[in-house]
Amino acid sequence: MAGLTAAALAVVAFLAYQASANVPAGLEKPAAAAPSARPSEPAAEGPRKDPLAVPTGSGKGVRVVYSLAERRVWLVGAGQLTQTFPVVPSTVSPRPGTYEVTSRSGRIEGSDGVEIEHVVRFAKVDDVSIGFSAAVDGSMASPAPGRKTGGVRMKRADGDAMWTFATVGSKVVVVP
Repeated sequence: MAGLTAAALAVVAFLAYQASANVPAGLEKPAAAAPSARPSEPAAEGPRKDPLAVPTGSGKGVRVVYSLAERRVWLVGAGQLTQTFPVVPSTVSPRPGTYEVTSRSGRIEGSDGVEIEHVVRFAKVDDVSIGFSAAVDGSMASPAPGRKTGGVRMKRADGDAMWTFATVGSKVVVVP
């Protein structure tokens, strides 16, 4: 049942993205350019046989893959999966595409007021920095609706792995 739900969410997310990408000129809202974004849309895929496998169409080489619909991150080393783990998305999400890590912070206060560590930033959407982080208290609560937050939260151990893996300049691929 969870697999069908994840597949349905992936299809809905892709269709929503596709619809937003085909808005007639004059009706679209001007998008703020993210200096770290390089447009590179991953291919859509149907239901995945192995939800823990790295999504096809997420590129090649060493990279972080973040699936918006699956709420999951994969750390992909030289030719092989290093680690995968679930995440709690922020209220503001980046568009599917290829980005790179632009900055990191060891320990700061998040945009939701929670003390966080191992912050790895890779995008900016409407003046909101998007990045991976772990709450120092270990919580992974969903952010309050209505607040513009950019923190994609993970468990502290997963935050440690992300911190070690994703240095400034590392590739981050966001898939629907």
